[in-house]
Amino acid sequence: MSLAIIIGALAMVMIVAIIGLTEVQKAKHRAQLGLTTDILGNEKPIAPLSNPALEREVQELRERVKVLERIATEDRETKLLSAEIENLREK
Repeated sequence: MSLAIIIGALAMVMIVAIIGLTEVQKAKHRAQLGLTTDILGNEKPIAPLSNPALEREVQELRERVKVLERIATEDRETKLLSAEIENLREK
């Protein structure tokens, strides 16, 4: 092989590597800014991962479950029923 072919191939590999690294850096930067790209190439903000109303509702439901567990175990053998509830949670 001639030296010109080797240098040409090496230059092409370097160009592809530079383009690849640049695209990775661009994607990382867009992610830090909270942006994503759709199929058409348009940038749009990423939807927030948290939903305060939903989190509040889940917390309220957890509190209700705690109250129901307390009511269910109040008049009966507390330890046996609590153990049964824990066993059901594990399943």
